[in-house]
Amino acid sequence: MPHPEHRSLTVIPRWLILMGLLTALGPLAIDMYLPAFPSIAATLGVTHGDIERTLASYLFGLALAQMFYGPFADRYGRKKPLLLGLAIFTVSAIGCGYTNDIEHLTLWRIAQAFGGAAGIVIPRAVIRDNFDTRDASKALSLLMLVMGVTPILAPILGGQVLAFGSWRGIFAIMAACGAMLFIAVAWTMRETLPKEKAIPLGLGIIARNYLGMLRHKRFMCYTLAGGFGSAGMFAYIAGSPRVFINLFHVDPKYFGFLFGINAAALICTSQISARLLNRHTPEVLLKTAQISLVGMTLLGLALTLTGAINLIWLMICLVGFMASQGFVNPNSAALALREQGHRLGVASALMGTLQMLCGALSGLAVSAWQSDTPLPLTGILALCASMSWLFGRMALKAA
Repeated sequence: MPHPEHRSLTVIPRWLILMGLLTALGPLAIDMYLPAFPSIAATLGVTHGDIERTLASYLFGLALAQMFYGPFADRYGRKKPLLLGLAIFTVSAIGCGYTNDIEHLTLWRIAQAFGGAAGIVIPRAVIRDNFDTRDASKALSLLMLVMGVTPILAPILGGQVLAFGSWRGIFAIMAACGAMLFIAVAWTMRETLPKEKAIPLGLGIIARNYLGMLRHKRFMCYTLAGGFGSAGMFAYIAGSPRVFINLFHVDPKYFGFLFGINAAALICTSQISARLLNRHTPEVLLKTAQISLVGMTLLGLALTLTGAINLIWLMICLVGFMASQGFVNPNSAALALREQGHRLGVASALMGTLQMLCGALSGLAVSAWQSDTPLPLTGILALCASMSWLFGRMALKAA
């Protein structure tokens, strides 16, 4: 495997597209069943909040499972743990489709998250195996282009499945996607971890690596800067069905189109970020984007508190937030991994775990905060954006 410094991102390689599809598996499992929340709640005889908590459970599972995949990816390579995760994801999706009560649905969603976590940890490590910091940031931006199609299509597809069938068909499609990616990885993916860089497994070694990462100030600050930005996204994902469908009376079959507008903003700005990296450093792009991130969310909060919020203003604020996140996400991730070439699996796992924990907590907060206004959503978005800005400034000062 060539050293990362000897490779540059001039064309999009096929393996990077595969990494994007693997990363998209997580958004597929999150976004596709959002329009089905009312239908699932009615079928299982539970509240809307109970279904929202299955999303939070998925995020918690996604967070914790990454701690497992990191050390294994540094010991056994990138391919074997990825195949294991895809197998777990596929079987669990089938289990979700056949469940008849909220308890089993929650358990199957947690198991599905343990499988889907591999698609988050390992693609980032593979990218950093191949590229230096600037090109890794470009690759992560391009990754968002591939995976960004999923948040646009998934709710639309989920809504159409509901128009012609049951919500159980949504999980059948998830299982089919997991199975196809399993086949693609088994047949086409090559190992990117050189044997000489493999790190032996052992509780002491794993603990020292994770403790070392937790004590690394720049890594932690950049990770939390991206993590709180992602937490805002998960608050939006968890809260948007109730706000759009219940408060603003958007038809569920049109929910996916509003969701897609915000996802499109994320995709477009992530590609602009990739091009601006030819002239600007990741630090400059991150700093500028976080100002916009805070500004748009505080505007949304102010409009909500004054009673001036409506669907159009909410969409303007959400589009601004997602557009800013298109810069924050890839640049904070690349900067966090910049000095971790000797333990990329562990670093990627810890980064994903912390970010997903932030997301799970924000999703739980939105579902627990009951209101007949968008305040739970706009309030938590503003808090997450402010925390992202704070840790971003701390990271830049520590550089």
